[in-house]
Amino acid sequence: MNLDAQIRSLVENAPQDGTTPRLVEAVAPAMKALAGQLRHEQYYVLQSSQGQWRVTALSNRDRPDLEKTVIYAFPSLQDAQNAARSPETSPAVVAVPLPVTHILFQMMAFKTVDSLIFFETPGNLQQGAEVHNADLQKLVNDSLGQYFDTRTNRIPPNMA
Repeated sequence: MNLDAQIRSLVENAPQDGTTPRLVEAVAPAMKALAGQLRHEQYYVLQSSQGQWRVTALSNRDRPDLEKTVIYAFPSLQDAQNAARSPETSPAVVAVPLPVTHILFQMMAFKTVDSLIFFETPGNLQQGAEVHNADLQKLVNDSLGQYFDTRTNRIPPNMA
């Protein structure tokens, strides 16, 4: 599914409360631009049987007191399945394919996750593109700020 179709899907599946679809549309250009910097339109995320995404805690080798939590997004089903079979993974973990924009939108809800790591090359889990949650939140807030500025600065159509 291309990025435009992914955005349409997000808007169509947003709660139809009169506000949420417009907010999704407001941040869509920023999300699409970010997703466009990644190599794949779909990644695999590991989930528990209850649908919870697998979160991994990483420690800094030089400073073990520094830790961050990440979610890995794999470029192929095989990579995700290999990661799911690692010794520290529960057997109830499954690889779920998700459109890249949906992963980014979902990330906005994860307040305790520091980053998404998108592995870009199948078979190579040594290097990935990191999207920091703080950067994503700033991008979303900037987009929403522009959206609301545009809406509040509109001149009513009946002004003479």
